[in-house]
Amino acid sequence: MPTMADVARSAGVSVATVSHVLNETRPVLPHTRQAVLDAIEELGYTPNTLARSLVTSRTRSIGLAVSAISNPYFTEILQGVEAAVLEHGYGLLIADPHDDPEHERKVVQLLHERRVDGMIVAPSADPRELLAYLDRHAVPTVLLDRVLDGRADTAPRFDQVCAENTEPMARLVTHLAGLGHHRIGLVAGLPGLSTTSERITGYRQGLAATGLPFDENLVVSGNSESARAEQATAALMSLAVPPTALVTANNAMTIGALRALRTHGFSVPHDIALCCFDDFAWADLFSPRLTAVAQPSKEIGAEAVRVLLERLASPDRPARTVRLPCTLAHRTSCGCREEDGGADAATRDRSGEAGRQSAQASSARSPQQSAHSQRVPRSGHPEHPEKGTLS
Repeated sequence: MPTMADVARSAGVSVATVSHVLNETRPVLPHTRQAVLDAIEELGYTPNTLARSLVTSRTRSIGLAVSAISNPYFTEILQGVEAAVLEHGYGLLIADPHDDPEHERKVVQLLHERRVDGMIVAPSADPRELLAYLDRHAVPTVLLDRVLDGRADTAPRFDQVCAENTEPMARLVTHLAGLGHHRIGLVAGLPGLSTTSERITGYRQGLAATGLPFDENLVVSGNSESARAEQATAALMSLAVPPTALVTANNAMTIGALRALRTHGFSVPHDIALCCFDDFAWADLFSPRLTAVAQPSKEIGAEAVRVLLERLASPDRPARTVRLPCTLAHRTSCGCREEDGGADAATRDRSGEAGRQSAQASSARSPQQSAHSQRVPRSGHPEHPEKGTLS
């Protein structure tokens, strides 16, 4: 196996120069650097990562703590993180905190003990122990997806990367209202997460923008889980005046809601319109095809890596929060015809165009859809829709 001394002899330089090239501990002239790199390639030399870390105090590794096993959304983020890490010559250590505060702190400590250069973490709903540990040990960290702005426990400041939540959720609500729906239910996520509170805020803003009142009975918690969302959706549909449209706040809860609607015999969109936050690979394979807010998952992961590397390069710069825009995958579960919105194109910008186009679409909806969205007899209670099946 070739050694650093072999590389030095082949390149005609000192061992110290080879070390400076490998560890970037001192500037080296471009032609000298290239000679060293050529020698490394020719000899097949593999640097000793452990020895390098002793010289540079860096392991060129990044720790990632996200619940990727249980949440497909984080699986896509993981793909973006991995690609960006490899592109920049880093290794990746992954741990799943299972959205449990105690386990979260333990896995972050384990990653830290592996001497990762920095971490990317999707915090739980109660991240106090996590934040205290990261702050106490001054670990360079980017918080992913769930931000901490506005919370009382955010004395430590960290870089954050996430998607827009409020405006896209408002866009879904205004779209449904433009289709004639006056009772729009929301299956919200786990309490305590910023994504949950921001999407509830967007839901309320969408109602206000279209002149609809907020009814707390139409907002239920699905706890960001499929099983809980199934129970919550069943409860919504059992109300004396059930919603005629439903918005689910993440992909796992969309599956639970669909299961509940099918179990109780409601057909989408004939009995109830459905929109969801979080697009996923098979959303357009359902019948009807699911109208969804698509988050730029892989881009979020890649951006988190870039922000972390900038933090490692400039430890003293101010912390910042980066929000990436979402797009609307406009399909047919909302009640629009295929030609109105089923092309699966992310064609809505962030300027309110969706609200204007949804208002236009309402005039083109079928008589059956109009009857459903306004199905209130003289008694003031909605007629029970005919039982159907969810394809």
